[in-house]
Amino acid sequence: MKLLFDTFPVLLFVGIYYGAGDLFLATGVAIAATILQVAIFWVRHRRLEKMHLISAALILVLGGLTIVLRDKAFIMWKPTLVNWAFAVVFLIPQLLGKKTLFERMAGHAIKVPDGVWRRANLMWVAFFLFAGAANIYFARDYQAAEAELAAALPGLSAQTFEKLECDKAEFANARALCNKTSHSEQSWVNFKLILIGLTFVYVLGIGVYLSRYMKQEDDTDSVPSEES
Repeated sequence: MKLLFDTFPVLLFVGIYYGAGDLFLATGVAIAATILQVAIFWVRHRRLEKMHLISAALILVLGGLTIVLRDKAFIMWKPTLVNWAFAVVFLIPQLLGKKTLFERMAGHAIKVPDGVWRRANLMWVAFFLFAGAANIYFARDYQAAEAELAAALPGLSAQTFEKLECDKAEFANARALCNKTSHSEQSWVNFKLILIGLTFVYVLGIGVYLSRYMKQEDDTDSVPSEES
C-alpha cells in the first residue's frame, strides 16, 4: 500500500501521458500530485518524509522548468537526480556509522542483526544508482533523436515539437526521424512504469532476504521475528 502511495504521482504522469499524449500536461499533473502526496502524508502523520521532500523539490524545479521553458530535457533527467539523491541519503548515515535509513524505516516492524540491515541498506543504494544510470540511457536516447529531427527540419516551430504528430505534412520529409523521436519519448515514459514494477520486485526480494535472518533469530529465540 505504501509503495502505491509513494508512486501514484508517477502512475498519474504515465496515465495522463498516454491518455492525452502530452508530456507537458502530464508533468503539470505530476507536480500537483506530488504536492498532494506531501500534504496527505503531513495530515496523516504530522511529519514530512525525506524521500517525498526530495522528489517534490526536484519535480517542482525540473518540472517547472520543463513547462516554463517548454523543454522536455528537464523532466527527463529528474529520475536520475531523484534516484541518485536517494542513494546518497541511504548511504551517508551508514558511512558515518549511524543506524541505517532502511532500519529506521522498517526496524519497527522486523528484527534482524545489524549486519543484515547494513547489507540490505547497501542493496537499496545499488538499486538507486542503477535506476538513475538506466534513466540516463533513455533520456539521452530521446535527446539525440530530437536533435537529429530538429537538424533535419530547422524551420519547424518549437510548438510542433511539443506534441509530435508524425502524420502531419510538416514531417513529410523526415517522417522516419519523427517516428524515431516519438518512439524514444514513449520508451522513456515506459521506463518510468517499468521502474515501478522493478521496485516492487526489489521490495519483495529484500523482504525474502530479511526473512532468512528473521527465521534464524526465531530459531535461537533471541530476537522476536514477527512482522507487524
